[in-house]
Amino acid sequence: MKPSSDLDPCWQALCAGDALQDGGLARSFELLHQGRPCRAFAVRHQGRVQAYLNRCSHVALELDWLPDRFFDAAGQYLVCAAHGALFLPDTGACIGGPGRGPLVKIPLLERDGIVYWQSGQDFVSAAT
Repeated sequence: MKPSSDLDPCWQALCAGDALQDGGLARSFELLHQGRPCRAFAVRHQGRVQAYLNRCSHVALELDWLPDRFFDAAGQYLVCAAHGALFLPDTGACIGGPGRGPLVKIPLLERDGIVYWQSGQDFVSAAT
């Protein structure tokens, strides 16, 4: 995986694009969100990649029921393993269960077969 040299340095290489399959396993990664260590994850849904903090909007618990498993059995929704809240993979909006708002979205870019996440004011690489 050779990162694109013409991208702004705020874009952090995460994984090869083909590592994310529609409705399949996620790619987890560590970052700092507002100065605090957090886990995040990237998924592919309907051909597009999305990333979110691994934190339910109901209670600040991690969503995955097994490592890197966030989708329901049909691969249509992201599910909180603790309370069953359902989230839309493309927006993070909560559409069922006890969630209190959307998941926290992290900007992603897929370019030349590589997925990048954007560091900035709210999200900073934990690998310093």
